Amino acid sequence: MENTTVNLTIGALATAADVGVETIRFYQRKGLLSEPHKPYGGIRRYGAADVARVRFVKSAQRLGFSLDEVGELLRLEDGTHCMEASRLAEHKLDDIRAKLADLARMESVLAQLVCACHARDGHVSCPMIASLQESSR
Repeated sequence: MENTTVNLTIGALATAADVGVETIRFYQRKGLLSEPHKPYGGIRRYGAADVARVRFVKSAQRLGFSLDEVGELLRLEDGTHCMEASRLAEHKLDDIRAKLADLARMESVLAQLVCACHARDGHVSCPMIASLQESSR
């Protein structure tokens, strides 16, 4: 990806990509964003492609991709490896579905415990606390 305009400081890049400067530096350390050459006595300059790349990383993160997975997606960014990208997305979709199933089970158990707490009529022991104590044994 070519940087057409090379005139942004790291702060301006962060603002344009709606992230913090430390996020830019972190992405550079992780190899997700290259660090431009720093001219002697000058400051590094970034361009439009850098803004697009940071936005790509953030978009992928919002979909649940880890930074390692984002790195894989960036390796495929030329758009010619659609099957590989599809496999990564399918794997992520499976992970998300598994997490949703776990969350549904958690929601069900917690709902039952809340109902038990509300229906305890004069019992000394809290059903919620008792259940957690039994689970920890």
